[in-house]
Amino acid sequence: MSIKDGLRAVARSPSRPMTNAITVETLAAAGHTVTGEEAGETYARKLSAVDRCIEILSDSMAKLPTYCVDRVSRERVELPILTLLNVRPNEAMTPAVRKKLLESSRLTQGNAYDWVIRDPYTAEVRELIPIPGHLVQPVRDIMGHVYYRVTNPYSGEAFVLSGPDICHYRGATRDGLTGMGVLRRASEVIMASRARQQHDLSYYEHGGQPSGVLRTDADLRGYAKDESGAVLRRADGSAVTLKDRLREEWERVHAGPTNANRLAILDCGLEYKAVSVSNRDAQFIESQEVAIRDIARYFGVPLYKLQEGKQSYNSNEQNAIEYVVGTLHPIVTQYEEEQTYRLLFSDQVASGLELRINMMAELRGDNAARSAWYKNMREIGVFSVNDINRLEDLPDVEGGDERLASLNYVPLSLWRDLSVNRNGGERQ
Repeated sequence: MSIKDGLRAVARSPSRPMTNAITVETLAAAGHTVTGEEAGETYARKLSAVDRCIEILSDSMAKLPTYCVDRVSRERVELPILTLLNVRPNEAMTPAVRKKLLESSRLTQGNAYDWVIRDPYTAEVRELIPIPGHLVQPVRDIMGHVYYRVTNPYSGEAFVLSGPDICHYRGATRDGLTGMGVLRRASEVIMASRARQQHDLSYYEHGGQPSGVLRTDADLRGYAKDESGAVLRRADGSAVTLKDRLREEWERVHAGPTNANRLAILDCGLEYKAVSVSNRDAQFIESQEVAIRDIARYFGVPLYKLQEGKQSYNSNEQNAIEYVVGTLHPIVTQYEEEQTYRLLFSDQVASGLELRINMMAELRGDNAARSAWYKNMREIGVFSVNDINRLEDLPDVEGGDERLASLNYVPLSLWRDLSVNRNGGERQ
């Protein structure tokens, strides 16, 4: 299998375990015993809030199309690279799958990479192959040039790619070269939430709180014996205590659905007392809500997208705008800048061409606000009908390039003359 085919296969397969997000050492220090596989993305995504945040952000990026614009004339330009970005980046995946994989890797591992496969004669880009972040190690030499050491996922052999052959998308970074994933930055919150979740699971696996206790003034120390006086032993050879014997006998008679509501007969001074400690008394629900808010804060995802917090149409609408402007827009800007620099030729960049990502797809939910905005922009002459159609992915119409302007507004210096003419009078 070739390197390219191997990376395509890895890109199609589930994400491999990470070691740079939540490490085994960190978990061990916190008192958790986990394997290397659980120490990364698999471990964190067992929390519904983490999994949903990753899905929301990666899905948002996956549905945004790319176009090329001349920043001088503001006209759209058709280039061959747009076919790769919007139709088929490589033989193994659709554009949405590629973008979703890249953003998931950037969020969880801090780094996402596109391997740029070029024609050896024309240098035109032929394929874009996303490489999982754990297979790539950026290296800066003494001259300041950046190279990328890529590991073959099957043979373990490493090969080096130069900067122009890689599109590198980073998370939060301290050195400008390597990114830090959200899972690593939020590791303590995630570990606390997982510990709470595991405690909750253990609570219900063992039937929740004990239903009651058996009390007696008798001495229950010692071991249970049979009729001959010999100590009772289990299959493994361990002795059976009097408390174990009493508990097992009680559960044999009263535990299980078939023994529900059976009459209990207590002897030997036994007294049964019910225990009423609720799960809510342990503040599980409240602590889970706090954890969800913390996780959403790390990812920059509004709570309503996680089905949490107060649900109000007006506030959710505003939160959706804040999500696009505050969370999604900075991510989109990084993708635009990296792809413009790596995927366009230097003369194209010098002439003013830029790759842009259309974020209107993320704002299509509110039809009333969108239509009002289009109407206002058309009436002041900023948009034509065809401009609006393009934003809505609709075809152009004949005469749709004409822009309109209202005659109801004139410069203040001409207002007096216009007023006199309309009234048919003469200036005083």
